Amino acid sequence: MRPRGVIVTRPEPGLSETMAAVADAGWLPLASPALVVQRYTLRLPQKLPAAILLTSGQAVSAVVVAAQQAKALDMPVYAVGDRTAQRARDAGFTCVKSADGDARALVSLLQTHQQPEQGSLLLCSGARQGVELAAWCRQAGFKVMRRVVYAAKPIQKITEQTRTAIQAAKVAVVLFFSAESAASWLAALPEAEQKRLAAQARAVVISGRVADVLRNAGWHDVHIAAHVSAAAVMEVLGLYHV
Repeated sequence: MRPRGVIVTRPEPGLSETMAAVADAGWLPLASPALVVQRYTLRLPQKLPAAILLTSGQAVSAVVVAAQQAKALDMPVYAVGDRTAQRARDAGFTCVKSADGDARALVSLLQTHQQPEQGSLLLCSGARQGVELAAWCRQAGFKVMRRVVYAAKPIQKITEQTRTAIQAAKVAVVLFFSAESAASWLAALPEAEQKRLAAQARAVVISGRVADVLRNAGWHDVHIAAHVSAAAVMEVLGLYHV
């Protein structure tokens, strides 16, 4: 019998919905998040920003609490990707636009809908993230305040359930959603099991940067999604038969 296991290395938010999508496609999902997310409290400045920029769905929970406290859920929100935009809408923001997964496109979106004289932009991101986007926005004439609202720390150990599935050759596919999480996940997996997994399973990744991490670790069967989105990763998985 062909292996049906699909390891999902995505942390929450996003892990549960990806697990459900994998199961709906007929596979056996295995939760193995690569990162542990620590969230920080955000307080909006007394003079509210003209708009909020979101680089990840991880930032939404802190931002919505701050916006609720300031009664500012009608503030314009610009998200890099569609899923982050949808999470912002689901959380209660009423004016949300998406750049379809492209940070450069987000700057163009801002130039179309915002004017620098309207006020500063609040960029909410993870630790060590969003710096390049902030620089691009400043080059376009916007004043940007960057706030770190979460930190993603590498896991130290792969779950026993995942390791057992690898040892029993029950894994067909591993899904990776960022270069950082791929590197963290592989670092936590013993070398012998890394080699075994690379030989028995294909990797489906969200971008070329993630593919580079895996290929440098010895993976050969690596498939890159057409777009930088979780939906595009699932589209690649859908090409394979259970």
